[in-house]
Amino acid sequence: MTDTLSRTFSALADPTRRAILARLSAGEATVNELAEPFPMSLPAVSRHLKVLEEAGLITRGRTRQWRPCRLGAKPLEGVADWVATYRRFWDGGFDRLEEHLRTLTGGPGDA
Repeated sequence: MTDTLSRTFSALADPTRRAILARLSAGEATVNELAEPFPMSLPAVSRHLKVLEEAGLITRGRTRQWRPCRLGAKPLEGVADWVATYRRFWDGGFDRLEEHLRTLTGGPGDA
């Protein structure tokens, strides 16, 4: 069994699935509405939706004949938490770069 973070990253790895999530961030949509901008069959879009649903990134409701898809952002919290653990590394790198540039240009903070 794959852990939630791996499943989320796997689902996000495909640009079509990221585009679907971007569309759903504006509100719920039907499968046909989601499929409209893509040059692929409806079954292909449905397979992308299944991957997103299995990763918890979307949910599908049922209102009479209409099955709206909605963004399910909970797994993205795990991604944000994981990325945050590396923020210290990135910030430290930028701080060192800033200090190095000040040394080169003789800017403020140059000792």
